[in-house]
Amino acid sequence: MSPTKSRKLLAFGTTVLAGTIGSIIAAHAAPQVDPAKITQMQSKAVCVNPHPTHVDLSKLVVGFSQSESNANPFRAGETKSVRDAAAAFHVKHLIYTNAHSDESRQVADVENMINQGAQALIIAPLDSTGLQPAFAQAKAKHIPIVTLDRRTAGGKCAGYLSFLGSNFYYKQGEIDAKELAKATGGHAVVAEIQGAYGNSVEVARTKGFDDTLKAYPGMKIVAEQTGNWFTTDAQKAMSQILLAHPNVTAVYAQADTMAFGVITALRDAGKKPGQVKIVSIDGTKQGVQDIVSGWIYADDETNPRFGPIAFHELQNWFDGKPVPQHIVLKDHLYTPANAKAALKNNVPF
Repeated sequence: MSPTKSRKLLAFGTTVLAGTIGSIIAAHAAPQVDPAKITQMQSKAVCVNPHPTHVDLSKLVVGFSQSESNANPFRAGETKSVRDAAAAFHVKHLIYTNAHSDESRQVADVENMINQGAQALIIAPLDSTGLQPAFAQAKAKHIPIVTLDRRTAGGKCAGYLSFLGSNFYYKQGEIDAKELAKATGGHAVVAEIQGAYGNSVEVARTKGFDDTLKAYPGMKIVAEQTGNWFTTDAQKAMSQILLAHPNVTAVYAQADTMAFGVITALRDAGKKPGQVKIVSIDGTKQGVQDIVSGWIYADDETNPRFGPIAFHELQNWFDGKPVPQHIVLKDHLYTPANAKAALKNNVPF
């Protein structure tokens, strides 16, 4: 073989090897996440790792604690988002647990994940308090925590790094109040079906709605009952309200799961779609379908797609980059004007 031909073959082989290595690296590289495309707001207050290790998430064990059953469409969307993001970031091992609405079980779940070697944690808290013992264990082992959807007690940076969620006050309670006023022309007899009392999301959604409704004197709240985030509880609560207040013309349901119960109660009472105006929160596929069918007037999304930004911020923590203490995701507002198009384009979760 001539020296020239030998050099050409060597160059070709080197090119192929470089291309193969490049493909392998690309296949295992963390996805590029643009926070500006998926977040509405990030706090100026940040947490920064004082001892960055620059370890790649693909080499770590990450724990994800889900608080409620995936029978809830929002929780199912949230769980899928975290699992999909873990795969995209090539996480070595994702430990998944579900507390099924049991606070003590969630504490035990998190502690067990720590004992199993979790080096980072993503937690969807059941309630605003109760997780502090688990947070303390994580802090002692320098395990970073990102929380999803519900605010929880615990010192920023020391207890957990960041809270990812929706703007429960302005982007939900306030918007739903304005949409209900629009649907009723500012005159209505209103019933509220609230989430579990004392829950941070319930408190924010109630305050945002009630405060905003004060600007509409023709809208009177005659009943407020909890549906505990469950369809059957909401159906029972709405049936009781209709017995006491058969003249109800509008309903604020703080979650789609409860709006579905409200619709069943209204059907049982002989009401027709649109006869009682309903606004809801979550933006599930069924909720948006109920807009098309006339039962729901507006549905404000609670975006469950936390996964990419949660893993992105955990990687930032290990790299010594600032992690915002509070991140608000972008949400959709579904109305009769856009519901059909949203369903056609498979936008709702």
